[in-house]
Amino acid sequence: MTQKILRGGVTWREAEAMLRQDSIDDTEDVSLFDADDEMSRRPKKSKIKHPVASFFHLFFRISAIIVYLLCELLSSSYIACMVMIILLLSCDFWAVKNVTGRLMVGLRWWNQVDDDGKSQWVFESRKASAKGKKATSEAESRIFWLGLITCPLLWVIFAFSALFSFKVKWLAVVIMGLTLQGANLYGYIRCKVGSRKNLTSMATSYLGRQFLRQTVSKEDQGVS
Repeated sequence: MTQKILRGGVTWREAEAMLRQDSIDDTEDVSLFDADDEMSRRPKKSKIKHPVASFFHLFFRISAIIVYLLCELLSSSYIACMVMIILLLSCDFWAVKNVTGRLMVGLRWWNQVDDDGKSQWVFESRKASAKGKKATSEAESRIFWLGLITCPLLWVIFAFSALFSFKVKWLAVVIMGLTLQGANLYGYIRCKVGSRKNLTSMATSYLGRQFLRQTVSKEDQGVS
């Protein structure tokens, strides 16, 4: 079987290999931008190893959203609803930051003060073992990232809704939810990619692969 030759005399496999070198990541969870490719190249590990952690990863944040949407039906007291939502958001922030991230995807982040009194943020990711075995499963990783990304987006929608509907009293609650869940999202993305430069490189690499695939697909259609 002959390989497709792109412009410049570079084969499709060589071009894809060069792009993949910029986005190699040896952490244990699935890639944010290339999950489909990773799933097709390695065996699936769909077993959930930490069911309790996976449950509470979604429980607190989804409960906060449900209480916010149904607060007028649950209670006529704005203070009671606000306290309940903030309590759920606080539990979610603590659980995701200190427990579920470490167990489900092998990532953690925190703040520490050095000997000089300077505050430093630390972003860590567990490396693959020497035997090449991964401690996390595909199912847990997808549950983790799905909950981590989707819920802050909902709070963004709630923020615009509260602003345009002039529900100013709920805006503070929405900002609290967006801040707490957005902080975890930012922290774990930094753990995953290592730095802002790596995040840009990963996104560029992903777009480059998609462009190459479209180019090859168009050439195949032209040949056929």
